[in-house]
Amino acid sequence: MATAKSFTVDFDDTVAVITGASGALGSAAVDRFRAAGATVCAVDVVAPDAEDSLLEPDSKTHFYEADLTDESDVSELVASIVDDRGRIDHLLNIAGTWTGGDPIEETDLEEFELLVDVNLKTAFLASKHALPHLQENEGSIVSVSARSSLEGGEGDGPYRITKAGIRILTETLAEENEGTVRANCVMPSVIDTPANREMMPDADHGAWVEPAEIADVMAFLCSDGAAVTSGAAVPVYGEA
Repeated sequence: MATAKSFTVDFDDTVAVITGASGALGSAAVDRFRAAGATVCAVDVVAPDAEDSLLEPDSKTHFYEADLTDESDVSELVASIVDDRGRIDHLLNIAGTWTGGDPIEETDLEEFELLVDVNLKTAFLASKHALPHLQENEGSIVSVSARSSLEGGEGDGPYRITKAGIRILTETLAEENEGTVRANCVMPSVIDTPANREMMPDADHGAWVEPAEIADVMAFLCSDGAAVTSGAAVPVYGEA
């Protein structure tokens, strides 16, 4: 796959809250937003010094550990960020997971609830509590849906259901905050991550989309270049 050409966005004097920041896509978004001048509040349950963390904090990155499925934790998180940094301009809802899956009749309730909690509830709660501060600054929200959310499929129904929920959440946020807060989402196909390569060693990895390329699109959606774009679900498929 050809490497995407870099472009310039200016996030000086803004504060970006990025969930799932210790993962492959989250850490790529952290890199992209701080390179553009943002102060980044990186949020995850996995600390930067954990073995499986890909996050590398620096002077413009401030790590916050929080359980985004717990509303009291999210409320305290947002209050702490605003107290520490003074504002919130961008919210990137990247926290999420994929577990594979079974047909619906063979799916354990616990697995379904896990996907609802991690993929959808986290984005709902983070958006809910960040919105008053985003409204003050005419900010933006970008969440992560998936290409597979566009239709039903075999064996991973709960994942598709939760990622379809992200699209509807995005459209709802855009409608309710028209002219104040822009809300969009990206729809990856298969992201080229170490975990995905391990799970699918025989796949055509060259056709997958790189985290940094998705982070570029997320940065654009938060930039002035996308000032007239809200409620969109943007494909980021690569060649997959």
